[in-house]
Amino acid sequence: MAKKKSFLNELKSYSIITLGLFVMALGWTAFLIPNEILGGGVSGIATLIFWSTGLPVGVSVLAINAVLIVFALRILGSGFGVKTIYSIAVLSAFFALLQYFIREPFVTDKFMASVVGAVLAGSSMGIIFTQGGSTGGTDIVAMIVNKYRNISPGKIILLLDVFIISSSFIIFRSIEPLVYGFVVMAVVSYTIDLIITGNKQSVQLFIFSKKADAIADRIGNETGRGVTFIKGVGWYTKSENDILMIIVKRMEYPAVFRIVKQEDPDAFVSLSSVMGVYGQGFDVMR
Repeated sequence: MAKKKSFLNELKSYSIITLGLFVMALGWTAFLIPNEILGGGVSGIATLIFWSTGLPVGVSVLAINAVLIVFALRILGSGFGVKTIYSIAVLSAFFALLQYFIREPFVTDKFMASVVGAVLAGSSMGIIFTQGGSTGGTDIVAMIVNKYRNISPGKIILLLDVFIISSSFIIFRSIEPLVYGFVVMAVVSYTIDLIITGNKQSVQLFIFSKKADAIADRIGNETGRGVTFIKGVGWYTKSENDILMIIVKRMEYPAVFRIVKQEDPDAFVSLSSVMGVYGQGFDVMR
């Protein structure tokens, strides 16, 4: 049973990663590349190669990442990451497929295209990161450099992206593509943070109910989250009440609401966001 559950969880994770990779490739091939707008990372390098030589982006993405993976395996070890290798292969395939079929941009307004393309690329990368995956590229370079130098991966990736986007000036001899490129970089970064932060957000619920036992049992069995009983006294009625305290991920609280409503429609519930939750089932203290 445990093996089956583990397999289903992995299948779900790879399915979400695959969807994210498709959305990322769509953002580039339908909005950025046809409008001659450059982003960062290996996809940006591959786009520069495409504009210069006509070599399909998917081929360059696969070739560049293959070289980086060889170095990563030698330097970082064999536990580098199966999901990263899978993501690189699938992303390259999606790039090749979509670029073959998409010949015209979905949006011709460059500013709109840069924003939409960046939102699609950033949100897909955020989704992939939440599933333990990575699109490789500059992430690999950052990890390699970070092993030998005390420089944060974020700074390394930022510097590489600035260099890649600035390189578009060599091809276009114009400041305009640089401006759109930096818009893409900013929106991608913001969207990634938004997705990752939203995924980690948790909420705290206090439930006041005469059917606290039944609610607690169902929450434990159906959500897998722990429940804490608190003994309280109503100041007006002077009667003792059972209070349930639960902390769950933001995406999980509708399931708790559903259980409470089914067991006791008259229950009193308070819901509040919490800044951080550390421990089993949540974030790790660093």
